Order: sequence, then structure tokens, then C-alpha cells
Amino acid sequence: MSHRPMAPATPTAGGPGGAAAPARPWWTVAVAVLAQTLVLLDNTVLNVAMETLADPVRGLGAGSADLAWANASYSLVFAAGSFTGGALADRYGPRRVLVAGLVVLAAAATLAAFAPGATELTVTRGFMGAGGALITPATLAIVTRGTAPAHRTRAIAIWASAGGAAVALGPVVGGALLTRFWWGSVFLVNLPVVAVCLAGAALLVPEVRYAERRVLDTSALVLSVLGLGLVVYGVIRGGRPAGWTSPAALLALAVGLALLAALVVTQSRRETPGFDVRLFAEPRFAGGSVTLLLLFFGLAGQLFYCAFYLQGVHGLSALAAGGVMASAAGGIVLGNQVSPALCRLLTVRWCAIAGILLAGLTFGGYVAFTADTPVAWIAGVLFAQGTGIGLVVAPMTAEMMAALPRRYTGAGAAVSAATRPVGSTLGVAVLGSVLATAYRGNIRPALDGLAPGTRDRAMDSAEATRAVARSLNRPDLLAAANRAYLHAMYVTATWTALLSLAGAVLVIGYFRPRPSQTEAASGDGSAPPADRAHRS
Repeated sequence: MSHRPMAPATPTAGGPGGAAAPARPWWTVAVAVLAQTLVLLDNTVLNVAMETLADPVRGLGAGSADLAWANASYSLVFAAGSFTGGALADRYGPRRVLVAGLVVLAAAATLAAFAPGATELTVTRGFMGAGGALITPATLAIVTRGTAPAHRTRAIAIWASAGGAAVALGPVVGGALLTRFWWGSVFLVNLPVVAVCLAGAALLVPEVRYAERRVLDTSALVLSVLGLGLVVYGVIRGGRPAGWTSPAALLALAVGLALLAALVVTQSRRETPGFDVRLFAEPRFAGGSVTLLLLFFGLAGQLFYCAFYLQGVHGLSALAAGGVMASAAGGIVLGNQVSPALCRLLTVRWCAIAGILLAGLTFGGYVAFTADTPVAWIAGVLFAQGTGIGLVVAPMTAEMMAALPRRYTGAGAAVSAATRPVGSTLGVAVLGSVLATAYRGNIRPALDGLAPGTRDRAMDSAEATRAVARSLNRPDLLAAANRAYLHAMYVTATWTALLSLAGAVLVIGYFRPRPSQTEAASGDGSAPPADRAHRS
């Protein structure tokens, strides 16, 4: 692939501040962080609502596949739309795109709260993801452009802490709302936060645009949405009773991967691509992107099955389960805040490796959990897990963004932002399918005496098995469901740990000792990624 130079463009500013760097940079960062927290909150708040949505009386009677799609549709559209969101931020300015995203998110959240069925919920969640796809690249571009180089790493660390805040607030807020209100309340909570963000954007965020506008590419959006959607559909189908060799799963995976390959090929040949593959000519940007994808793959998948473990096997309420899961957030915030100092002591490379190893070990630590494991011990493991992830996210994101020309902060922010939802979507789909397959294989002998229709219903998930056991007054079947779920969780946790630890290999390979790109980026950062890679 030939590397065409990416020339710098001249920034223009208007609105409050009147310059590329606002007069009140930390207030600007605060608005961006609040908006980003809201986007991530919408992804985590649904975790503790899964059992409620599966209930035919209190929720929508959603099956395991319905729940997987309701979870995945948000991240799927978020991930695929982030590239367009980044292009829009570069073209029209991050403040305008932020405001548009907030409006779309609020409208879709209102519709999701009153969805009459699982299909409607999945669709409206997708529109919420579209709002998030506009918001996240805009917030990272605002943070990157709105702070001086000397303060940029700290600002990005604060921005990255939004993930920790969302992990903390999502389960707790969701649990508290479900305790007092109906399930739709977990979506209506968006509205007051959106109102605050809109006011902050109007008063505190400067309007910054570049004189040379990027051309929007709708084909990139279509190919990315269809490609990722079919891959996720194939993975979810593979976790159904027909198995991974079913024609529907294999065809969807093959077509989805072909569309994603077509996306890469067509975009690499365009002068002004919507998804600029030249960004991956910079080794640190490429390695960091895949590493973050693997980490969020493990985190999202683990939180998905942890919620069922705490509420199903341990019997905790939604609020109590949310409180336990929130301990991971404290670790993420701690890791994000100490990572700059640790990077100065150990270098970015070894700080990231330490964080990945810690997170990977805690992912694998689930194999030691039983129905009698103390809740305090589970919370401690989750806190350590969050700390490991926090040690990676902020310095990795700062290095990735520093490797790119400033004109391409929107494009780089889009890719950086997309690694999280892509990883989360694939994590829930892949690990959820592994969990479902392992569960069905282990519970099947306990269901042999049931009528065919009842047996098929009980095979769907541990929650379905428990519902059947209660209706038949079969305490032995309840115990069998818990045992089968624990077995499935052990299998899934092992794969989660192995895939996440692969990130350490990438860091070792791509982050070899050499002059820091973050320090080198104290200038205008106008050099193309390919040229930077050669000079470093």
C-alpha cells in the first residue's frame, strides 16, 4: 500500500474562547468527560437489567439471543458509526457534532424506555448507539485539541476515567432504578444528563474547525455496519442450539468478513477515505488499537456473565449486584490516575504490560469462584481487574493520538473510540456464545426427563432453567442450573484470560524502547504516520 502524505490543515476557531485552545480548558474537558461518561453509562447500565428483561412479567420475556442483540446493537452501531462521527468532527467541528449526538441519544433513549418488545428495544438501542458514535470522537477531539501538549496526557487520563465512572455508575444506577421503577427508567435517566451537557457545550466548549474539510464516505459506513453486523449475527447464531457449523452462522460470518475486507481495500485506494487505513502505518497506533480492543473484549464479556453469576447463582438483588460490579470502576479510575506517574517510572510499554497481565489474571480468576465465594472477595478481584485496565487505557490512548497529525485527531479519535465498542460487541457476542454453548452441554443430562417443549425452553439459558424448575417445584433442577452455569463460566473465563493476555504480546512487539511519541508530539504533529514510523 502506498503512503500519500497527510498535509496539515489550518485550524479555525470561533465561539467561546476564540482559539484552538480554550481559555478555560479544564471546564471544556469536564463537559467532554460528562458526555463521554453518559455514552459509556448507556452500555453498562443494561447489564443488571438483563434478568429483568428476561422476565415475562417484570420485563419483556426476552430470550438469550434477544438479550445479546439488545446489548450488541448499541455497541455495533456505535462502533461502525464512529468512523463517520470522526469525519463529521473534522468537517464541521467537534462541538456541533457533540450537540447533534446528544440530541439523537436523548430522542432514542426516550423511545427505548417505552419499547413494547425485544425487537423494538434492539432497534432503539441501535439509534442510541448512533448518538454515541457522534459524541465519543467529538469528546476526544475536544480534549486533544483543547489542552496544551504539557497537559494533554493528564486530560486524556481524565477523559479515559469516564470509562471507570460508567462502570461504577451503570450497575449502581441501573440497580437502584430497577428496585424502585420499571425497566424503562434505565433509559430515561439520560435526559437530565443530556440537558446539562447541552448547556455546557453552549457555554464552555469552543467551536474549532479545520479549513480543509474531510469528505464524508457513506460507503464506509454501510460496509462497516453490514460487515460488523453480520459477523456479530454469525457469532450469536453459533451459540444457538444448531451450533457453529450451522449454515446460517457460517454464511453470516463469511459474508461479514468479506464486507469488512472490502471496506479495507476500497478505503486504502481513496485519496480522502472515511476510514483511513493509513493510520495503521504507525505501529504504536495499530498495536494500541488492537490491544485496547482485546481488553474491552474481555471486560464487556466478563461483565455480561458476571451479572448473571451474581444475581442467578449468588441470588443478589439487582442493586446489590450493581454495587459489587461497581468495584471494578474504582480500580479503573485509580489505574487511570496513577498511570502517568507509573509511565514516567516504567515507560508506557511496561506500564501497559503490567496492566494487561493484572487484568488477564483476574479474568482467569473466575475459575476459582463458586456459589459460596464471599462477595467481598469477588469485589476485590473486580477492583484489581479495573486497576489493570486503567493502567493501560490512558497511556495507550495518549500514545496512539500523539502518533497522528493534528489534522487527523478526529479520524484517530474515531478509531480509538471504535476499539471500545467493537471489542465490547465482539466480547459479549463471542463470550456469550461460548457461555451458552458450554451451559447447554452441561445441563442437557439434567433435563432428560422433561417433556420436549419444556426441555427446549429450559435449554435456552440458566434463567430459563430456573424458571422451569420453579414452575415444576424441582429444587434439584435449580441446583443443576447453578452447577452448569458455574461450569460454563469457568470455560468462558479461561478463554477471556487467554485472549486478553494476547494484548501483552502486542505491546511487547509494537512498543519497543524508543523515543516517546507523546513527547515528540509537543509540536504541531504534522508528519504523516508512515514517516514518523521510519524516523522512530
